[in-house]
Amino acid sequence: MEKAVAIVSVVIVMLTCAGASVSSDDRLLVNMTVVRSAAALGAYCLDGSLPAYHIHRGFGAGARNWLLQFEGGGWCNDIESCAERAKSRRGSTSLMNKLETFSGILSDNPFNNPDFYNWNRVKLRYCDGGSFAGDGKFDNGTLVLFFRGQRIWKAIIEDLLPKGLKFANKALLSGCSAGGLAAYLHCNNFTSYLPDTTTVKCLGDAGFFLDSPDITMNHTQRTFFQQLVTLQGIEQNLDENCTTSLTDPKQCIFPQYLLKYIIPPVFVLNSAYDVYQFHHILVPPSADPRGHWNHCKLNPKECLPDQIKILQAFRVEMLTALRSFVFYSKRGGTFINSCFAHCQSESQDTWLAPDSPQMHNQTIAESVGDWYFGRIISKKVDCPYPCDTTCHNLIGADPTNDHV
Repeated sequence: MEKAVAIVSVVIVMLTCAGASVSSDDRLLVNMTVVRSAAALGAYCLDGSLPAYHIHRGFGAGARNWLLQFEGGGWCNDIESCAERAKSRRGSTSLMNKLETFSGILSDNPFNNPDFYNWNRVKLRYCDGGSFAGDGKFDNGTLVLFFRGQRIWKAIIEDLLPKGLKFANKALLSGCSAGGLAAYLHCNNFTSYLPDTTTVKCLGDAGFFLDSPDITMNHTQRTFFQQLVTLQGIEQNLDENCTTSLTDPKQCIFPQYLLKYIIPPVFVLNSAYDVYQFHHILVPPSADPRGHWNHCKLNPKECLPDQIKILQAFRVEMLTALRSFVFYSKRGGTFINSCFAHCQSESQDTWLAPDSPQMHNQTIAESVGDWYFGRIISKKVDCPYPCDTTCHNLIGADPTNDHV
């Protein structure tokens, strides 16, 4: 562990304090667009409804630039959980809100989102439960479930191309959590739809899920993802260069194995103490039946010394998985902070605000912008908890549903 800490120490930067609170601003509400042509592709949500997205058109210098943001929301990896999901807004566009708030990286306010505010900004609604990557169907005569995430991705892209995407000068494929994973999974494919002259880059926010054992040394997340890949027919859509390089091709759903095969420049935005991974990969309920970690999960200040040691080791494991990328990727970017958070690009208070998380006097928005436009090298890795005084540490939020 000490060796791993030493390896990453050269990229650790110390933080500076931020003072004021976030000021409120007018919300940007964007209408839903249902993809009527999706039926011809067999692109359906879990319940058979048509996929959808929200688009706010660009203007001025950003009129021919495009930012696509995958919505997050967890996964379903068996028939029972997918059947339940199909009856919720996570599996049916008919049950979703028809107006979506655009903030953070999707904001149209130049003060809140200086680099992307005037781009065409699109939020892809998530209704397949498989990070937009599956291609299968379940039908037992009484229950029908569509695992058509890959077709949904294609249907939305083909709907956007004639609306100007095919003429894009610049493009950024992004996403949060399960949507962040989708950004990694679809980054290479995204370029195939765009002109060779388009500058294409990808941003994974809280999507760098680790293939790591839990505190009882069971590979809970690996088993979950393997079941997900099998149920939803995802393996055929995973990167071929990756799948042919591993004994178990299903492992290529993990970004740590896929990352070196992604061709466009990638920005890894993640907390080293990601709340979802803390609660579901490191300490899933199955590994802590008596709830010894409950207080620590709710508030890091309540963690016992031994629990802090385990959390620090998990951080080192993430940094070790990213070591080659941090040191050797010439076009990649990183913002790996030490906040107990999950998804930091869509919320204005963590993306860009007076008291946003910072490293080396830079917010996440400034770091991503510097990386995308090549203003400076933008690779930042935080010092270990609790040194970061700019963190919000919103660990009390439930990461299991809406924020995943």
